[in-house]
Order: sequence, then C-alpha cells, then structure tokens
Amino acid sequence: MQVDSGAISGYYSYVYSLLPQSLPYVSAIAVLLAIVIFVILMSLLFSVFSYVFGWVERKIMARAQSRHGPTYVGKWGILQNLADLVKLVAKENIMPDKADKHIFPYTIPMLLALVVFALMFIPVTSGFVGINISIGLIFIFMLLSFSPILVFLTGWTSGNKFSSIAAQRSVVMLLSYEAPIILVIAAVALLSNSYDFANIVASQSSMWYIAIMPIGFIVFFIAMLAELERPPFDLREADSELIAGWLTDVSAPYYGLVLFLDYVRMFVGSLIISVLFLGGWNGPMLPQFAWMMIKVVAVAFLIIIVRATTVRMRIDRLLRLGWTYLMPLAVVNLLISFVLFVG
Repeated sequence: MQVDSGAISGYYSYVYSLLPQSLPYVSAIAVLLAIVIFVILMSLLFSVFSYVFGWVERKIMARAQSRHGPTYVGKWGILQNLADLVKLVAKENIMPDKADKHIFPYTIPMLLALVVFALMFIPVTSGFVGINISIGLIFIFMLLSFSPILVFLTGWTSGNKFSSIAAQRSVVMLLSYEAPIILVIAAVALLSNSYDFANIVASQSSMWYIAIMPIGFIVFFIAMLAELERPPFDLREADSELIAGWLTDVSAPYYGLVLFLDYVRMFVGSLIISVLFLGGWNGPMLPQFAWMMIKVVAVAFLIIIVRATTVRMRIDRLLRLGWTYLMPLAVVNLLISFVLFVG
C-alpha cells in the first residue's frame, strides 16, 4: 500500500521555506502547519457547500410544493440558515434522564468527525488531497461502514424505545444497501485496474464510467441515497410515528449539528459519485477544481430533485428494493464489466 499527500507536501515545502531554520523542531512545526492549512481549506469548502445547499434545497422544495420558502432574513432569504443556526446553538442542551450520559452526547460529534475524516482521503483535484493511498476506494467505504454503529448507539443510548426502534430500522437499511455499493465499486476497480482515486479518474480521460456502465451508476446512486439517509430513504423520520427517529431525543444544539452533518454527507456522496462515474476533475479549458465543483453541484441538485419529487418508502418495500432489484442489477453490472471490458 502506497501513501502520499500532494497537497500537504506542497504546503509543507512552502511553510518550511518561510520558517527560520534556527527554530527548534522546524520540520515538525512545518508539518503541523501544513496539515492545519489543508484542514482549514477543506473545512471552508464543505462548510460553504453545506450552507449554500441548505438554502438551495429549501428554495427548491418550496417551489416544488408551491410555497415561498426562506424569504425574510437577507436577500432572497440567504441568511435564514444563519439565523436558524444561531437560534439552535443558543437553545439549552437537554439530556434525557434515561440516556447513557457516557455515550449519548458523543455519538453525533463522532459521526461528524468520521465523515469529515473521510474527506481527507477523497481528492478534489489531482493535487488537492489530504492523504492519497493506493486502496483509497476501499478505505473510504470501510470508514463509512462505521456509520450504522454510531446511528444505532445514538438511538439505543437515548433511553427512548421509539428512538431505539428507529435506529434499528436505519441500521437495517444502511447494511442492506452496502452490498450493492461494494459490488459496484468492484466493477469500477475492474475497469480502472486500481482502487486509487487518482487512477480511477485518469482512466476516465476518454470516456466517463457513467457511459460505460449506466446500470452501475443507477445502482450506486440509489444505494448512495440510502447510505446518506436522503429521501425517499429517510427512515429515521416515520410519518406514522410523528417523531424524528433516532434523533427524537437530540436537543437543539446537537440537532443543528445533525443538519450540518446531513449536508456534509451529501457533499461526500456527490464527491464520490463525481470521481467514480463523472470523470472527476477531467474536463477541457476550465481548472480542475472548477470541473469538480460543477459535477458535485450537478449531483447535489439531482439528489435534491429526487427529494422534491418522491415520497418516503415503507421499510419492507425499501428492503425489497435493495435485495430483490439493486443486488441482482449490481451483479449483472459486475459481470458485464468483466466480460466486455476485462475478460
């Protein structure tokens, strides 16, 4: 397994050249500052995405449902999300009496930290990646596979039986849709002959994988919606229960963190889809970063449109979709990829 970091190495060289060489531990300080610079830049990127698309989604949903959406705070309501954030953070954090005080307060921050840490391994451009490893595709989904555990712990340790039931429902869904995802990424690895994101993007320089294996893209996109708990797979909120699923006992500050987490996850999902099927940063004339953001925004818009035009699925139909339809399609996609493009 090979490990490197083009972005952090570049920042390290720049910072090291600026620091006085007589400074003790100058190399260690330069490495630390390089990591801090990368983290700040990546944090700004997904924070801006989360804020803008939080507003965009509310406006699109409002238009689809024939209502106004955010209009009062700021021009076109652009500052409404900021006002909501201030309101949520200012509210009191209430802990249920029966909640596990040693686990419950930390599961959501751990879930956010897990998703943000995964961003360190996904390249935004050929040079802007925190940690580039030769098995990056496997490693990313290995990290994200811990999400069901944290979701279950959030509901189970809240002390609320309804939250616990909702958490079990979400975990069953997440685990069911991981199998088709694994088969699709195996097909991607076959076509690119690599699990390295950079090699996967390079192998799409002449033709994107969405054109080569459209079945794989459809399966992966639907399964990714389930992994992100985006509609119609947002089973953590069930209409018949009138509760917020495994988030029922999460009070205002943490709920604001969950809303932010949802859009960070959407950014991660859009980024992965863009890299695996839309050629990543490949494109003429424009800079690599511009092409990547265009594709990420396009995928994010598609995710929002799906939410605005579909209804929530029942758990039995959702599981049937995963195992009866997506799983066989993923197997067929893998076989076609092997026979036509590898064998």
